[in-house]
Amino acid sequence: MQTTLLGAGGLALSLLASSVMAQSLTQDEINKLGNELTPIGAEKAGNADGTIPEWTGGLSEDAGRMLEDHFSENPMDQEQPEFTITAQNYQQYKDKLTPGQVAMFERYPETFRMPVYPTKRTVGYPQEVYDQVKRTAGEAKLVNGGDGISNFAHGTFAFPIPKSGAEVVWNHNTRYRVNIKRWYMQAMPQTNGSYTLIKLEEEVGYPQLMPDVDESQIPNTLLFFKQRVNAPSRLAGNVLLVHDTLDQLKEPRMAWVYNAGQRRVRRAPQVAYDGPGTASDGMRTSDNFSMYNGAPDRYDWKLVGKKEVYVPYNSYKMTEQGLKYEDVLQAGHINPEHTRFELHRVWEVQGNVKQGQRHIYAQRNFFMDEDSWMINLADHYDGRGTLWRVGEGHLAFNYKHKIPGYAIETLYDLLAGRYIALGMYTEEESAPQFDFQPNYNQFTPAALRASGVR
Repeated sequence: MQTTLLGAGGLALSLLASSVMAQSLTQDEINKLGNELTPIGAEKAGNADGTIPEWTGGLSEDAGRMLEDHFSENPMDQEQPEFTITAQNYQQYKDKLTPGQVAMFERYPETFRMPVYPTKRTVGYPQEVYDQVKRTAGEAKLVNGGDGISNFAHGTFAFPIPKSGAEVVWNHNTRYRVNIKRWYMQAMPQTNGSYTLIKLEEEVGYPQLMPDVDESQIPNTLLFFKQRVNAPSRLAGNVLLVHDTLDQLKEPRMAWVYNAGQRRVRRAPQVAYDGPGTASDGMRTSDNFSMYNGAPDRYDWKLVGKKEVYVPYNSYKMTEQGLKYEDVLQAGHINPEHTRFELHRVWEVQGNVKQGQRHIYAQRNFFMDEDSWMINLADHYDGRGTLWRVGEGHLAFNYKHKIPGYAIETLYDLLAGRYIALGMYTEEESAPQFDFQPNYNQFTPAALRASGVR
């Protein structure tokens, strides 16, 4: 089967849409990085219609002021939508919508809408990231049928010029990130809009950014992750610890939980795949976090191609200090008044559960931003082939620290009429802290009990 992709300048490219193993890059292909392609592999040129501009380096760090408590100024607060897509007019934009977006218009015809703004390619990374990607392009290899990668050496963007679906998924999982500490809210509104806020505290460390960690001793480790529930009181003090690996068939993810009520630390093999997410009332799986994470081995990944889609982007309204959660959370879906959609090129990857494997999502389609390799949209299908859950990753670029992230993640259950929203921090004392400097002892099972003291 073949699919047509949009190429630089609107040229048509032909790509075999399959899950076969990719071929090595040629030097001519690598030389395109920073020339026809951006330094991490996106098409530098705009589209033929002029509705997607040329990439010129991203938003500069002087785009706005730093406010108090790690918050940043919204550099687009004066902009207005060019038009709004609704249930009444979505048919005329359908070729640039995903099945999940169409389903949302049909599920919530009176309230769901997408305000569309001018496209701005704001994402840019530090020069050292570009240098590393160019230096190591073509070195990383898929292993175990694409279920792991080798020869990666804790870089970023393992496959800047992908040739298979598995490589695109690995680009999301190996994207550029830094040590971070953050506090945020999670909510699972009922069908009537009522909800209870779950307050979470999170610390993430990367071996290459931790001075007391010898990378050569743990070459297969991707990251360390610790998550503590701070509210409500019935859940406060429960802590999750995860050590994630690059090849989880060689070394499976290690996870532990501390139960504050029992005051015990236990191994937690359920914190993976379709195990329930932390305090989520069953509204998301473990691998729904950060749109997708963990071992990809339960799926055959097919590269469908690249297309233009209206995606949640430059979502600075969701990061404005003082924005009330009650203004964001409503019945059915988040308040469209605070969302922003733009037309961007995305890679589509389809995952189908392998023969002999199981997962509550029999099929999932990811739509991944070419400028960041982050998943913007995700459609999840059940075992009957019914579109079940629709995920949105509302991307915002932190121009001070040169890193994109999710201002909020949402996962809509079309069948239950409920959803989960996580990542909200605008009523908190502090925005995410990118100057976090952890040490290895903070990510050991022995540290869990101390972290869980109420």
